[in-house]
Amino acid sequence: MVDTSDDMHELGIRLGASLQAGDLLVLTGPLGAGKTTLTRGIGEGLGVRGPVTSPTFVLARTHPNLVGGPPLVHVDAYRLSEAIELDDLDIDYARSVVIVEWGRGLVDAIAPGWVDVEIERPTGASQSEVDGDVADAGDEPRRIRITRATAR
Repeated sequence: MVDTSDDMHELGIRLGASLQAGDLLVLTGPLGAGKTTLTRGIGEGLGVRGPVTSPTFVLARTHPNLVGGPPLVHVDAYRLSEAIELDDLDIDYARSVVIVEWGRGLVDAIAPGWVDVEIERPTGASQSEVDGDVADAGDEPRRIRITRATAR
């Protein structure tokens, strides 16, 4: 369980510090679950240039690394319907850490393995719009499941 958005951010920092080029994470959860908050923390843990914001309207953003590590590629696949559309983004998976929000079912054709991160927030939890990002309106506990996944 992650109790607050600050805790979600801290989890991201710890995750980011352990990631390396070639790592692919797929984040799944409802609007306001904390996917972008987690990604901000991962970016901080990796040492990338920020701010890390939701790439909803541009589909993908690349954040260069400021400390000699891999860049972070942050993808919002919500509006994509097929894996080929994700592949068309021409992402350098081998030399980057890639996070794909809403990517479940799309990365199977692109990568042999990834880390699946599922975030559940309480039913009826509220959300608000902040600078184009759907942000947590309150600090409600989230359940997070992190598992290794492989292409079928």
